[in-house]
Amino acid sequence: MQKDQSKLGLWTSTSLVVGNMIGAGVFLMPATLASFGGISIVGWICSSIGAFLLAKVFAHLSKIMPAGDGGPYAYSRKGLGDFAGFLVAWGYLVSVWCTNAAITVSFISALSTFIPILATNSFLAVFCGLATIWFLTWVNTLGIVTSGRLQLTTTILKIVPIVLVGIGGMFFIKLGNFLPFNSSGTSSFEAITATTTLTFFAFLGIECATIPSGSVANPEKTIAKATILGTLIATAVYILSTVSIMGMIPAAQLQNTVTPFADAATIIFGAGSKYWVSAGVAIAAFGALNGFILIQGQIPYAIAKDKLFPAVFAKKNSKGVPALGIAISSVFVSIFMSMNYTKGLVAQFKFLILLSTLTVLIPYLFSTAAYMILRLQEKLTSVKLITGAAVLSFFAFLFSLWMIYGSGQETVFWGFLLSMSSVPIYVWAVWKRDRIAN
Repeated sequence: MQKDQSKLGLWTSTSLVVGNMIGAGVFLMPATLASFGGISIVGWICSSIGAFLLAKVFAHLSKIMPAGDGGPYAYSRKGLGDFAGFLVAWGYLVSVWCTNAAITVSFISALSTFIPILATNSFLAVFCGLATIWFLTWVNTLGIVTSGRLQLTTTILKIVPIVLVGIGGMFFIKLGNFLPFNSSGTSSFEAITATTTLTFFAFLGIECATIPSGSVANPEKTIAKATILGTLIATAVYILSTVSIMGMIPAAQLQNTVTPFADAATIIFGAGSKYWVSAGVAIAAFGALNGFILIQGQIPYAIAKDKLFPAVFAKKNSKGVPALGIAISSVFVSIFMSMNYTKGLVAQFKFLILLSTLTVLIPYLFSTAAYMILRLQEKLTSVKLITGAAVLSFFAFLFSLWMIYGSGQETVFWGFLLSMSSVPIYVWAVWKRDRIAN
């Protein structure tokens, strides 16, 4: 069978999953976890298991609904109804805006290693950030295959320094650096919950291959394979690098550094290695931003196609891309990014980032519930298939609830208010749709 050159294949779809998961944040994760001690490795294992469960759910959903544009939105809408689907899409879209703003800030921070003035001149930092956002916005209007190729390239380039540090660090590990095993000052359960929540945020993006399903070649097979493969690759990279760095650098030193990978690379390869690690951070941020800008057009396109969002978001350009929807989203990303460099708005920017993490967990929760409902609608006759679906759905749902609990009461409260803020938009969209239909 001849490959469709106008659609994403297995490796570009996999790079969308891996590339969106592995952003600039993972380069700071070892330092973030250092205050917990060796027990943070248990947190990584727990989050990896949870990520794999959710990956299996999305893989199965992609087979049930291979043409489900919007991924979690399409699954939630099919299984739980229009309103549930809309809540998922709205929260996810806002989360992507905030995430892209944060990734842009990380990219500028990484570039400051090579262009120091970016760390001190807010005007140049904002200008550089805006140029990056709108350059990648333009790239994503050229067609999904073009942005997919860029994603594949940046994913390979960003993984290389992480893997080199992870493998090289194995020869410098000192077991004493993992002790005390739990230095958090809390119970083991609380420490594991905290580290699992922190590390699971590094897996956000599991669902990315499902979102542009209409632009994926042979989606019923490709999306499932890409989702599982991408999750396994990210898991191996995360755990390998974290174990190596925590084993190389004492916890007291590690928790006070802002460049854990560069510090580890210096131990292994010498002082000059910090520059290629910084380049890896920049490439990681650039690649993740490209991947999520692709996603920020696909989500509103899927809702608008179902007449639950303004019709302008459903319009495609000559390349088959919802270019106007991508551009409108990039306006919001630009505003949020600029907030970080505006005195008095930095706190609000950080709050938006915290809130965005919860709005991604809600789609996971709804998708796992929708998975079981859709399985039951298939009227399966095999006891083995029914039992397997029930067990997978139950544990994936339970894990999602655990992560929401780990996010904290304040985050959950504001996340609820954010979801409710979308109700007027939904009511207006349904009223307009029904009016046109009548």
